[in-house]
Amino acid sequence: MKLAGVRIPGDDTVYVARLDGDAVLVVTDVARFWADARGWTAKAAQLQGEGVPAGSVSFAPPVPPSARVVCVGLNYRAHAAEGSFEVPAHPTLFGRWTASLSVGGVPVSVPAGEAGLDWEGEVAAYVSEPLRDADAETAAAAVLGYSTFNDLTARRAQKLTTQWTLGKNGDRTGPMGPIVTADEAGDLRDGLSVRTRVNGTVVQDGNTRDMIFGVGEVLSLISRTFTVNPGDVIATGTPDGVGYVRTPPWLLRSGDVVEVEIDRLGTLRTPIA
Repeated sequence: MKLAGVRIPGDDTVYVARLDGDAVLVVTDVARFWADARGWTAKAAQLQGEGVPAGSVSFAPPVPPSARVVCVGLNYRAHAAEGSFEVPAHPTLFGRWTASLSVGGVPVSVPAGEAGLDWEGEVAAYVSEPLRDADAETAAAAVLGYSTFNDLTARRAQKLTTQWTLGKNGDRTGPMGPIVTADEAGDLRDGLSVRTRVNGTVVQDGNTRDMIFGVGEVLSLISRTFTVNPGDVIATGTPDGVGYVRTPPWLLRSGDVVEVEIDRLGTLRTPIA
């Protein structure tokens, strides 16, 4: 089942809706949904009717404003190698604010002073229940589902200091696709292909089997320090093939289109403004 955030014309509320092809069936508002994500997901599966056409709504990130988006850097062995980094002993974690999130089809501007934006195609995982000092198995079981994600990065800003926050929070630089529930997406350890294309050219072609730290491990580690809440998101890292390590560097500029395609999760398309 696919779930997305939507806005209805004349209403600023973000709702969670079930997607059936080109039809949208509204479930409930985003705050109520994440207060009982499992329960509302079960209700979503039982919804009847034709819904409304997808073209009659606007899409929005399907997370509450309070959500924490925790990203994992250098989490694919080949990506660590292409940047001449050693495989980390612990997950390299950094945060995104929800203000940086967006959805497919929304143009993203290159920030002032940047030569362009870099692509990072990823799988995002969505947490359905509170986790505090949880083991990896319990944490993995708390994942409601997964989506495509593009961690678009302003490399100049990222490299100004050892902290990556600035370069990872540009306006609308965190587009995410619809959530595909875990029962349909399957286990990332079984392997999902992660491909990124720029103007139709494949620039990343990896597989989640190359991930160093699994979602359960990452969530377990985080939960030892702070409680992970329903609606929080883990961006699980990107495979090799990013633009800044190329000779010469290849970055996204106005007029480019970047697509992230992940097995079972679909394709996320983002134009650069």
